Amino acid sequence: MEGLLSLLIFAGLFFLMMRFGCGAHMLHGHNSDKSGVEHTDPVCHMKVESDQGYGVMYKGTLVRFCSRKCMDEFERDPGLYLGHNNEEGVS
Repeated sequence: MEGLLSLLIFAGLFFLMMRFGCGAHMLHGHNSDKSGVEHTDPVCHMKVESDQGYGVMYKGTLVRFCSRKCMDEFERDPGLYLGHNNEEGVS
């Protein structure tokens, strides 16, 4: 019983650290983007803040999307949304 209590305390502390501590930055991608930077979703052309929506690296450039649906659509055929001559991706 004492081992179970120790395990539950450890699991609770681990959860709190991953949710609110240093692990939160790794999970949510807050380690590379500057807050407040706007991106344009290449699928629906909506403006997306760097701390919102979804992101994918494409040819070394972060491409942000307003929804999972737009990101999935982009991943099916990136050339359709970026153009075949665009080697750098979208910013």
